[in-house]
Amino acid sequence: MKKITVKTVVSLILIIVVLVGIGIGCRFLNQKIVSDTYPLKYETEITAAADKYHVDKALIFGVIKTESDFNPQAVSRAGAVGLMQIMPDTFEWMQTYYKEESNHTMEDLRDPAVNIDYGVELLSILLEKYGNEETALCAYNGGVGHVDEWLKDPQYSDDGKTLKAVPFNETNNYRRLVEQHKSIYNKLYFSGDSSAVK
Repeated sequence: MKKITVKTVVSLILIIVVLVGIGIGCRFLNQKIVSDTYPLKYETEITAAADKYHVDKALIFGVIKTESDFNPQAVSRAGAVGLMQIMPDTFEWMQTYYKEESNHTMEDLRDPAVNIDYGVELLSILLEKYGNEETALCAYNGGVGHVDEWLKDPQYSDDGKTLKAVPFNETNNYRRLVEQHKSIYNKLYFSGDSSAVK
């Protein structure tokens, strides 16, 4: 039987230390990549709006991740502004019917707190109108007029309340992506958090 030397033991210990260190480093790196990809930016503003309008925080994070990837200065080709990509005509409509005391301008939608407040209120309105998250997301992206038409068409809806198919690929992909991001946020940050779902 071969005798184990001190040098061999030290070498084995060093190898174990290096492997453990690599494992810890990889875990830290993975956590860093995940938190950079799915950040909790604007959590204070999102939590306030979620509480105010009774909308799921993970859903709000999912919409912002999908709409602007957390860029408050984002402007789409169609002219949608800010974190939640609010269209000018939607902003005017909300100012007229839902924000009686508001004197915000389109430029104010670049302010994360203002944009999140308007976007989450819009989500709340659509969730109440349709009673179904996926249909509400389709309306957020594709517009209420289109969704109302699709719900009347047996090709797209069996019951006039939920969509079995979405004729716009962009809207269908949008809905799926938001739901995917929402699911990831729930798994990463809100599982077991009763305040995550309002």
